[in-house]
Amino acid sequence: MNRLFGRAKPKGPPPNLTDCIQSVEGRGESIDKKIARLEAELKKYKDQMAKMRDGPSKNMVKQKALRVLKQKRMYEGQRDQLSQQAFNMEQANYTIQTLKDTKTTVDAMKVGAKEMKKAYKKVNIDQIEDLQDQMEDMMEDASEIQDSLSRSYGTPEVDDDDLEAELAALGDEMLADEDTSYLDEASSAPAIPSGLPGDKSVTKDGVLVDEFGLPQIPAT
Repeated sequence: MNRLFGRAKPKGPPPNLTDCIQSVEGRGESIDKKIARLEAELKKYKDQMAKMRDGPSKNMVKQKALRVLKQKRMYEGQRDQLSQQAFNMEQANYTIQTLKDTKTTVDAMKVGAKEMKKAYKKVNIDQIEDLQDQMEDMMEDASEIQDSLSRSYGTPEVDDDDLEAELAALGDEMLADEDTSYLDEASSAPAIPSGLPGDKSVTKDGVLVDEFGLPQIPAT
């Protein structure tokens, strides 16, 4: 049978959007080069027409320029079509990739949910609460032990009223220590004589006094 009808050709891989996009973009780049060449030719004809007088020669150049301009617009239309096709395929490719990413995310979340269920089965809430209660009891016991160790022995009991009276008396003593009246008495004391022994001076009333301020009787 294979000799009579031949063998079927193996099917190639299905078309890939990425390859199609690259192919369309390559065709668009080729058309852009053609458009650029036509624009250069059209500019040459325009420069020639600007230097020529009206007549048959100028009309012939004008016809060439119109033909080039017509080709340029045709290529521009093809380029726009290819650009739109590439854009549509890019959008489709983006949507497909987004759906693949979403499926991957959902699969990962499913696996995570299964793992969480397995982990929760190994956790006993009652055991955790019992452990918390035990820790709280141990903390209270430790606090009682510290209080017991810090207990003072042989300390006489003191009445709070006696403590307040002693504190008030202590405040009065502090105020007495801050009394500066002795400074006033010191400032009113007689001045220390500054002269040498034997020096004499006269007061405002004409009385002769010695270095200690004692009046002197003049010798007769």
